[in-house]
Amino acid sequence: MLEIIIQGRGGQGAQTAGNLLAAAFFAAGREVQSFASYGGARRGTPVSSFIRVDDKPVRVRCDIERADAILCFDASLLAGPLLAAADANTLIVVNSAQAAADFAHTLPGKHVIPVDALEISRRRGLGRIVNSALLGAFARAIGAPTLPVLEATLTERSPKLHDENIAACEDGWRCVDAQLSEEAAR
Repeated sequence: MLEIIIQGRGGQGAQTAGNLLAAAFFAAGREVQSFASYGGARRGTPVSSFIRVDDKPVRVRCDIERADAILCFDASLLAGPLLAAADANTLIVVNSAQAAADFAHTLPGKHVIPVDALEISRRRGLGRIVNSALLGAFARAIGAPTLPVLEATLTERSPKLHDENIAACEDGWRCVDAQLSEEAAR
């Protein structure tokens, strides 16, 4: 079973990203459980989305205590409770312009893949909406769902700017693909 935590701040789109990712996994034929925690439920407060994915029905009904992967919309949230759910095997994809080496110093023992989703989104005409770029990056990092399934889900569920969202998703995917290729070459 794959257990995922998506963490962001209210208004950043972390809940929407969780719903889109869960829908993409379901479209790929996987069993999915998705739930959220809203904290103070106002703009700027931490919000979390939790997803479990498996090939068989998901019967677990508790919080995710140790995540296999974390998608973090705001690097300032990489602390406390979120990191308590991460161990050395947890893959962390974070929206940040910082280099991976910077995170190696601040979060030793954690596998962090930074993606400048804000730059990607702005370049693709989405402004500060980083969901699609981060979803593409995250899907590439964890190896699922496939890019075509993710793009189909975005096309079906994005209310507008379909081409821009698809382009941002592909850019996020390519960004992580390049980082993983560099890691493998070392």
